[in-house]
Amino acid sequence: MFLTISTTGTPERPATDLGFLLHKHPGKIQAFSTSHGNAHVFYPEATAERCTAAMLLEVDPVALVRRGQGKGRGGAPDAALAQYVNDRPYAASSLLAVALSGVFRSALKGQCTARPELPGEKRPLRVEIPALPARGGAALVHRLFDPLGWDLVDVEPVPLDERFPEWGDSRYVRLVLEGELRLADALRQLYVLLPVLDDAKHYWIAPDEVDKLLRAGDGWLASHPEHGLISSRYLARHKRLTQDALERLELVRLAESDGSEVEELDNAVDDEIAERSVPLAVKRREAILAALRAAGAARVLDLGCGQGQLVQALLKEVSFTEIVGMDVSVRALNLAAKRLRLERMGERQSSRVTLMQGSLAYTDKRLAGYDAAVLSEVIEHLDPERLPALEYAVFGSARPRTVLVTTPNVEYNVRWETLPAGQVRHGDHRFEWTREEFRAWAGGVANRHGYGVEFVPVGDDDPEVGPPTQMAVFTQTDATPDATPDATPDTTTDTPKEGEAA
Repeated sequence: MFLTISTTGTPERPATDLGFLLHKHPGKIQAFSTSHGNAHVFYPEATAERCTAAMLLEVDPVALVRRGQGKGRGGAPDAALAQYVNDRPYAASSLLAVALSGVFRSALKGQCTARPELPGEKRPLRVEIPALPARGGAALVHRLFDPLGWDLVDVEPVPLDERFPEWGDSRYVRLVLEGELRLADALRQLYVLLPVLDDAKHYWIAPDEVDKLLRAGDGWLASHPEHGLISSRYLARHKRLTQDALERLELVRLAESDGSEVEELDNAVDDEIAERSVPLAVKRREAILAALRAAGAARVLDLGCGQGQLVQALLKEVSFTEIVGMDVSVRALNLAAKRLRLERMGERQSSRVTLMQGSLAYTDKRLAGYDAAVLSEVIEHLDPERLPALEYAVFGSARPRTVLVTTPNVEYNVRWETLPAGQVRHGDHRFEWTREEFRAWAGGVANRHGYGVEFVPVGDDDPEVGPPTQMAVFTQTDATPDATPDATPDTTTDTPKEGEAA
């Protein structure tokens, strides 16, 4: 797959500013690993008068098929006809859109630390895509791009075979866009419209795709005459997700026409509808916070803290006087530090929070003496044979008064419209338990280590399949722990290695 972005300039406003906007130096050839192949960024020309940035995405069709087999995601939609010989390595599609969002992430957000004034400026841009699938033909390409402010939308159908013109045109076109736009706006349009034209997304469509669509479509999608078609195709025609997107776009359109904020209009939405739209992750954090308050916890461990969403929520409540976020991944901890803005946090606030690396597969003396520990969506990322080590590290060694454990309820998976049968919710999940399996595990842990346990549903509690998330609340009792050999493995260490599951 291949795409170029060109701009022109003057000595006072050089075209090589494109390098600042893309965060990629014109004098270098750079390679980036993406979820479906390697992306290469280079500059065929870079002068003050004219600068062109090119992205070449190398897709391995064999790996693409293998990744998708048995998982319900990642495979091409026409894999039944041509699993190993297809257009994925050559024609622009959702795979290129994913690469754009990863490689040019800051440019898509309109961010440029070195030259913060550049993202807000319109520039003469020329975008060329030599092979673009267009289900709907050149007419649809014009319907999608003409309303977006481009001065030129040149669509040239690619013939099936130039030697045999009587065969007609293929479903591919060569697209050239020219106009004066902000680079971020152009990239967001491409991010949305490439998979729309291909009419196939090559990965699992989750509810958060609606948020991605609205973020990328901010400022142009709500008023686009084809916003219904765009939303439906971008969301792979999932009716519920498309309806959600259209309802939210209508709020945006009404807010723009009324000169008000979306939140003001959204407050008028029926409470029951608003409740259904609350993301499960938010409900999970609210349930955890409520349980911690009920336990009277002040010093809290977030074990497997990831990017720090729960730590951030805990910091907002002064009753939590000491908060420790631990994760095995240094990268996740760095992202958590950025989310929390630790470098700019005041001394009083920063004294309440600590981020540290550690693995739950080992005992850790640093974890002893806390009021509560939270393992939110953690245990399912471990291989089952490593659960006894986690069990002893938390319940046998650290022994906080209260332990909260949340994990998906696999029975609820049938209610996810976008989740293929037999597919777990995340590619890294080693298992997902039924309510009975979770209760059996939690009951055994409680008996072995002197805890009582209660179970709390998180999210809508379906009468047939239960809640989407199940939470166990462990509380220390006066009972003597049953220290069985299986519950006390030899796992003592203070130096976990990055890459181990936390």
